[in-house]
Amino acid sequence: MFSLGIVGAGQFAGQFTELWRRHPGVGDVLATDLRPERAEKLAGDHDLAGTLPSFEAVLDSDVDAVAIFTQRWTHGPLVVRALRAGKHVYSAVPMAVTQREITDIVEAVRDTGLTYMMGETSYYNPAVVYARNRLEEGDFGRVFYAEGDYVHDMDLGFYEAYRYSGGANWKATASYPPLLYPTHSIGGVLGAWRTRAVSVSAVGVVDDRDDGVFDKEISQFSNDFSNATALFEVAGGGSFRTNEFRRVGYPSHIRESRFRFFGTRGSFEQLATVSHWQDKSGVEDVTDHLRPAHAPVGDDPSPQHVDPALREGFASGSAPVHDRSHLPEEFTGAPNGHEGSHQFLADDFATAVNTGSQPPVNAWVAARFTMPGITAHESALRGGVRLEVPDLGDPPTA
Repeated sequence: MFSLGIVGAGQFAGQFTELWRRHPGVGDVLATDLRPERAEKLAGDHDLAGTLPSFEAVLDSDVDAVAIFTQRWTHGPLVVRALRAGKHVYSAVPMAVTQREITDIVEAVRDTGLTYMMGETSYYNPAVVYARNRLEEGDFGRVFYAEGDYVHDMDLGFYEAYRYSGGANWKATASYPPLLYPTHSIGGVLGAWRTRAVSVSAVGVVDDRDDGVFDKEISQFSNDFSNATALFEVAGGGSFRTNEFRRVGYPSHIRESRFRFFGTRGSFEQLATVSHWQDKSGVEDVTDHLRPAHAPVGDDPSPQHVDPALREGFASGSAPVHDRSHLPEEFTGAPNGHEGSHQFLADDFATAVNTGSQPPVNAWVAARFTMPGITAHESALRGGVRLEVPDLGDPPTA
């Protein structure tokens, strides 16, 4: 059993905090935030062991692990500091925003032998679980092409989310480059297809909304791309394409991520409301097998301050394709979200820390989910030039 410090008590931390509080492998849970009142509220809502005044205080404390839910561009340095301070680390996505930061994390994990996990929800997206299972059974034959899309329009909750986290300067950070948040699309593809990206060519679409978001003069990232598309070559032959769209006429509140896989024997395609398995004999509608159970927010305090357009992501049960047999019984009836992924991710981290095993989305896997997007953004900035994607290899074998 280990103790855990929650770093960042914003909109996404609550459900995971509650799951770890319930997990039989986790002891005391504490919280910290740059705004102390948010940490106090999180601790009160979820009956935590208390709060700590700062990230530095967390590192100086005797907690065994930290879970980082801070702004998306801050993760890399915080993770390295925590690992070097002797803490196991769970990090929200993305892993980091530069190649150097990713390399530093992998080196810190290797040097310390501590657990690192990135909480990529797409790894347990029902479509990805389904494709992974059928790939392992050989039903696709040889996979040669796949697609992963993260299609989430800014109008559907993102404006309010950025106002909540960014304060008066929110427009500067709302312009976060789409390809630097690549793991919901890339992670879904590579979470099923066991390969890696080796090169990429990408195109960015300059925004024309003219509302101060995605304005280079305002953007902290000097970014004016609101939509982007990347085509990756993979090791062993084949390719996959990802879309990162922030201005798109699409029901993001119904489904944010969608996937397609094509092989020599079979294929799988997913749209907003339907999913189909296809082979040379015909088409099978597998929609119901992949549909998460409805789970109303109810009295769960975690998403109550989230914009209604985003709240659906925090309230979904498991799908029939999910194997819940290894989840702790304490998770029955517990909060879940993002198509049933939250409980699996919380349990993966607790299990890895307690057993010393590598979690599914360990540092090396997280690098393969994140590094291609960073390289793709560079390609888009350079007019689509094809670039090699760095690779940090596989995790060490015990």
